[in-house]
Amino acid sequence: MASPLVLVLVLFLVMPIIMIGTVSFWRATEFSIIPAFDFENYSFLFGSPVTYSVFLNTLKYALITWAVTLTLGYTVAYFLAFHVRSLTWQIVLFLLCTIPFWTSNIIRMISWIPFLGRNGIANSALLSWGVIDEPLDWLLFSDFSVILAFVHLYTLFMVVPIFNTMMRIDKSLIEAARDGGANGLQILWNVIIPLTKPGIMIGTIFVVTLVMGDFVTVRIMSGSQSANVGRLISNDIALLQYPSAAATAVVLLCSVLIVIGIFLRFVDIRKEL
Repeated sequence: MASPLVLVLVLFLVMPIIMIGTVSFWRATEFSIIPAFDFENYSFLFGSPVTYSVFLNTLKYALITWAVTLTLGYTVAYFLAFHVRSLTWQIVLFLLCTIPFWTSNIIRMISWIPFLGRNGIANSALLSWGVIDEPLDWLLFSDFSVILAFVHLYTLFMVVPIFNTMMRIDKSLIEAARDGGANGLQILWNVIIPLTKPGIMIGTIFVVTLVMGDFVTVRIMSGSQSANVGRLISNDIALLQYPSAAATAVVLLCSVLIVIGIFLRFVDIRKEL
């Protein structure tokens, strides 16, 4: 009975990864691709200081985005699960959170440009309120705008698994903790957070993997002034350097798997699945 699922996984997951790994050992010239087993792509990749800089930049985006989305996502999920008593209102408010995701990621990213620009809404408002004397240049085409776009795009991926986990918590446990004299902060730290760790971990895996593999957001929101690993791969593909792009993709895949492996050592998400 499992054979159809195994076949699907082999055809659409295992085989593409094997092909990418194979191509990563090929050589490419300006005019052709040579199928040969060669470590030239990897030696160039690991021998370039740009590679380490870009990977560190990618990791920086992932960690900052993860921290912000976790804070926002946990707050929203906590409010929906424990402060909204009516199931109808929970559904309504949750659907409101999903409305921005009914549009394209590109549209949602571009919508920040007139808001954050030098003559945009944010700078105009701050100038009119007397908060600043001149427009802020770092609001747009900077790391700030990139991370802001990431948070906007991926917060829901943190909200959903955490909210799902919180809804499964037995309310009698919280009542027992309250009867035992625990205050709200103690209940949150000692009861709710430990029971929601699987949801936190699932949301973390979603956010980190999406951010580390993204390249469009970085290109648009940084004004092509910053780079991540996804942009390296995109640039190689644009130059028809498929072996180099494949080698970078393999290294990125291994990096993401290592990060996920580290996360999974802290929480057993099989309890949630």
